Amino acid sequence: MRKCLILLLLLSMVVLPVGAVSLELPQTPESATPYLRSEDSGLLEGIIEIGRSAIPALAPKLKDAMATCLGIVVAVILCGLFRTSLSDHGLDASGLLGVAVISLLLLRSADTFIRLGQQTVAEISNYGQQLLPVVSTALVASGGTTKAVALYLGTAFADSLLSRVISQVVCPMVYLFAAVSIGKALTGNSLLARMGDMIKSWITWGLKLVLYCFTGYMTITGVVSGSTDAIALRAAKLTISGAVPVVGGIISDASEAILVGAGAVRSTVGIGGLLVVLAITAAPFLQVGAQYLLLKLTSAWCSVLGTGKHSALVESFAQAMGLVLAMVGTCSLLQLISIICFMKGVG
Repeated sequence: MRKCLILLLLLSMVVLPVGAVSLELPQTPESATPYLRSEDSGLLEGIIEIGRSAIPALAPKLKDAMATCLGIVVAVILCGLFRTSLSDHGLDASGLLGVAVISLLLLRSADTFIRLGQQTVAEISNYGQQLLPVVSTALVASGGTTKAVALYLGTAFADSLLSRVISQVVCPMVYLFAAVSIGKALTGNSLLARMGDMIKSWITWGLKLVLYCFTGYMTITGVVSGSTDAIALRAAKLTISGAVPVVGGIISDASEAILVGAGAVRSTVGIGGLLVVLAITAAPFLQVGAQYLLLKLTSAWCSVLGTGKHSALVESFAQAMGLVLAMVGTCSLLQLISIICFMKGVG
């Protein structure tokens, strides 16, 4: 009996309390709250709800964008009438006046959407910084300490670099690209045209470089791997490549990681994090995308109704909106891949 009591006493001294790891998502940003369900739902149901809620949010921005495009078309038509009446005098005052009016309309609209894109990137980055410790804890609790460290370092560095590049480089260069486009339309200087192309190339390669480095790091550390249905993968790549200007190609190349990993994300934390990032991105992406498409359509109309310089100016601002779409899509994709890679390792 004495030996049994001593054994029980020794065992009680080495028993450690065991409890489940309690994980809670960071507070959802106010901009994403209207697009999320209040009750828990699956990933597919959550995505459908985000899309259904984000589409009505297009109305105010879409109305302003359509008013801007209508103003541009009216200005081009009026310039065409004045150009006809002044053609005998060899004056191009109507063309210059048209460029000035169109520039004022486009600058006001472009400033709104560039600020919206910058704000969206900041919100995605801030939420990602709060979510990283949560998903890292989940991965460590599942025994993936080494993988969690590699993921945390890679994601934190890429997110910090991307948000800094966008806020300090990309956004100012988009404004510069717009200014150079206006100068090119006013003067017809070929040097300004080459400068605009160079600025666009710098922005494009800057965003692509961050994504290439991030996905390359993830591949080297072995967290982006797998295979998925070839037909589904081909369809996803085709859709994504056409949906996002500028960086659609590299985003579509990363679609395999998303499709493969999405099936493994079954935890509440993983699904919740994915849905919050999508909710932050959905409305701004749709709003900027609508402006991009409307400007493309307006540029086509201007090429029929007006001069080439008016059409080229509107096309340049459409490309600027494409750059804003690219930076929002790049930042969102980085966070989505990070969350999926973390949660794939959670048992």
